Amino acid sequence: MAKPYYVKFDMPENLVSPIYESLRVAVETGKVKRGTNEATKAIERGVSKLIIIAEDVEPPEVVAHLPIICEEQGAAYAFVPSKQELGKALGIEVICAAAAILDSGDAQHIIDEVIASITKIKDGKPEAKPEPEAKPEPEAKP
Repeated sequence: MAKPYYVKFDMPENLVSPIYESLRVAVETGKVKRGTNEATKAIERGVSKLIIIAEDVEPPEVVAHLPIICEEQGAAYAFVPSKQELGKALGIEVICAAAAILDSGDAQHIIDEVIASITKIKDGKPEAKPEPEAKPEPEAKP
């Protein structure tokens, strides 16, 4: 199945588990808002650390505005493949289209790593590949 039009970049599989884990930890030790409306308010108020958006939302217009306002406000955002798993990670028994981490609690280190990886992906840099060191040019003799 093709990605929805609001998904601005592909999330590597190795980032999805840390995102769910950071949500589980932040729910217990920090502050998390659940749902599209709450996520929208958190972005507009500038209090969100990370916005998580499900990719399988129907209709897609429900969450299509989130990446746009995240870009406008400079908020970090990520995509996860399943609204069902997003709901489970939030500790609720129903689906959830989006969530906002306001206070990361004990998940701060996980969230920092996720945000750094997302920034590399959005900037077009390949993840987990070290940059080759530039060799200094030998000086020309006169």
